[in-house]
Amino acid sequence: MADDKTISAPDTLSGQPAGPCAMVIFGAAGDLTKRKLIPALYNLAKGGLLPQEFAIVGVARAPMTTEDFRQRMTRDIREFATEKVEPGLWEWFAQRLHYLQGNFEDPNVYPELRKTLQVVDKEHGTRGNYFYYLATGPSFFADVVRRLSAVGLIQEENGRWRRVIIEKPFGCGLESARALNREIGTVLAERQIYRIDHYLGKETVQNILVFRFANGIFEPIWNRRYVDNVQITVAETVGVEQRGNYYEEAGALRDMVPNHIFQLISLTAMEPPISFEANAVRDEQAKILRAIQPPTPEEVLTRTVRGQYGEGAIGGQRVPAYRAEPKVAPDSRTETFVALKLSIDNWRWADVPFYLRTGKCLPERVTEIAIQFKRAPFILFRKTPVEHLTPNQLVVHIQPEEGIDLFFGAKVPGPLVRLGTVHMHFHYKDYFGSTPSTGYERLLYDCMTGDATLFQRADMVEAGWSVVAPIFDVWKALPPRSFPNYPAGSWGPKEADELMERDGRQWRGIET
Repeated sequence: MADDKTISAPDTLSGQPAGPCAMVIFGAAGDLTKRKLIPALYNLAKGGLLPQEFAIVGVARAPMTTEDFRQRMTRDIREFATEKVEPGLWEWFAQRLHYLQGNFEDPNVYPELRKTLQVVDKEHGTRGNYFYYLATGPSFFADVVRRLSAVGLIQEENGRWRRVIIEKPFGCGLESARALNREIGTVLAERQIYRIDHYLGKETVQNILVFRFANGIFEPIWNRRYVDNVQITVAETVGVEQRGNYYEEAGALRDMVPNHIFQLISLTAMEPPISFEANAVRDEQAKILRAIQPPTPEEVLTRTVRGQYGEGAIGGQRVPAYRAEPKVAPDSRTETFVALKLSIDNWRWADVPFYLRTGKCLPERVTEIAIQFKRAPFILFRKTPVEHLTPNQLVVHIQPEEGIDLFFGAKVPGPLVRLGTVHMHFHYKDYFGSTPSTGYERLLYDCMTGDATLFQRADMVEAGWSVVAPIFDVWKALPPRSFPNYPAGSWGPKEADELMERDGRQWRGIET
């Protein structure tokens, strides 16, 4: 396909293409690039949201030429595309792929990158607007940014913009996150930094704000007067697979809670922003994160649960214990399951507990936010066969199926007053159709257009780490004695159920 061919947007999509720009992917030979980034960019092209003046420069250690890179991505897109690839459009896309071999730690790579980008600007009209995706190990983040700055590839001048997307984990604790923020902040303005969390690319996560603030029937009851508790579940059926080295250092708490789960909490609990402008939304998110009370050492013992899976079965298949996984120590003390009870110390949520649980090798793959409302007064039903009133629930499903469920009581037909639970179920794909997506499309497009709403700000990152810091301290001082303490294929250790039972509550039964 010739370079001047126009990409037409389907009628089902609206929005303007991003402006001219080039994307540089550090770590372009890795899984993230072929599985998520290239398919997401292809989907944007198909949706008419990529500019005509666009190019990608992959940087990695693997020995390849630009032509090799194009051929590899052509093979990979057939496997990882979310729908059938159009040959003509892919030809147009592939001609915008370039490759530079090099070690991120080699200072000679960066002058070569500058030369490559100058060629790209001339060939594709990208006008010196660049964004860099650091699909690298966290140890390279600060070094790559410093070296980009040293050759003038970070500085913004003459109307050109430069942005950096940084993958998680952003630090491995509060002090390291602060240090990384300081180091990167010496060469980048905060508006140039896009700390990415792919969970926020999911439609239902983005829709939490619309659901809450565009519907007059929900926001008035979204507070301590009507809500009894909030439960957030992020469950995975897979184990650590080949990521034993990483997971031994991270664990479930560090891997999931300060980033994914706290983002879900902040969107669920935040006050209405004054607008949907990025900093207006993130200001309110940051307030919530600062309002979450870090547990005292005594509270860590009663409000947190950690677990590690042992041998079990999922879907009829035997699963080895965590300690038997590749690259995992045979006496590992790393947690693969976490349950927490948190409190938000503000006017809206005072005395409303937020219960979180996340783990590997659980029975179902599911991410959901369940809002459980307070029971209605029973006095009206005292002289009827009704024995108890079931509380209303609103459940926001994030994966695997995106949608919203509402559970409420209704009278069962007949001469007696008997109650049944009505389940109203909304599936995004049933109402709005299914748009092929990797979850990265919106985030990449937003970076190109300069919208940082769905990306974490420095103060949000540090606030999240501040909450979990006391948990790390206590767990380090008191190593677990009972690992492994739940079989693969179960919903975690019994202590997680006891955490709820002490409050007279129970986890919502997951049905997928």
